[in-house]
Amino acid sequence: MQFLEFEKPIIEIEEKIKALKKIQEYESHINLFNDIKKLEKKKNDKIKKIFFNLNEWQMIQMARHPMRPYAIDYIERSFTDFQELRGDRVFQNDTAIIAGLARINKEPVMVIGQQKGRTTKEKIYRNFGMPHPEGYRKSLRLMKLAERFKLPVITLIDTPGAYPGIQAEERGQSIAIANNLISMVKLKIPIINLIIGEGCSGGALGIGVGDRLLMMQYSYFAAISPEGCATILWKDIKKAPKAAKKMGITPNRLFKNKLVDFIIKEPLGGANRNYQKTADKVKKILFQEIKTLNKLTIHQLLNQRYERIMNFGIS
Repeated sequence: MQFLEFEKPIIEIEEKIKALKKIQEYESHINLFNDIKKLEKKKNDKIKKIFFNLNEWQMIQMARHPMRPYAIDYIERSFTDFQELRGDRVFQNDTAIIAGLARINKEPVMVIGQQKGRTTKEKIYRNFGMPHPEGYRKSLRLMKLAERFKLPVITLIDTPGAYPGIQAEERGQSIAIANNLISMVKLKIPIINLIIGEGCSGGALGIGVGDRLLMMQYSYFAAISPEGCATILWKDIKKAPKAAKKMGITPNRLFKNKLVDFIIKEPLGGANRNYQKTADKVKKILFQEIKTLNKLTIHQLLNQRYERIMNFGIS
């Protein structure tokens, strides 16, 4: 089981509970019900104490949690009838972005998500969730397809950044992202962006312009990672926790500065502790946002999107 350093006290209690339950299973004449109940209460109290007092750096760690639900996990649980669409019609299919047609409460949508991997093999296959230019071209191709059929677009953002390799630059990484930014401003369909984990740099913005920006409770949205910021400002990557505190990139800070429209609360202890409960809440909120945006005329939608973007940074 993978966990973070500050989760250790919780894991220790959970291991004790598992051990007692195992004894109870094989030694039915021993009644350990009260002991298990006490430990369960102790565990919940410990979770509340830890997670109600997370600092900015711990929030960043939660956004990167190895067991956090990824785009595919939400697609499988919040959507139905998903049909993946692949390729950019120029170079190849980018597996760091998974996209296709789906339904949310029977409402047809186009869903586009940045996908990381859990095992070493999956991480390499998904390029650690760092899209190439063909991933952004694929995303734009499918957004324009959605526009043709008047389907809302939902993007699930979770990336440490666009892939910075030489080959990506040779194939036009910066222009691919720039084209997406320009085009998403003009698309005549509702666009909802949801940051499910890391929303870092232009890699996140490449599918992150829209009518609503939502964030999971334990996620972050930044122009640069705390490690990158620390390296630039103090020439010391170990000062990343200090950078995280100064940058103001966690949901509450961003909401206070009117850069985020809504924060989706996660189950106690984080989304990694209950995928289905998290996905159900995401589904409900996304559907509500779609219904709200569908009531707008195209003129109202585009004007509202323009005003929203132009008001960024104005207190």
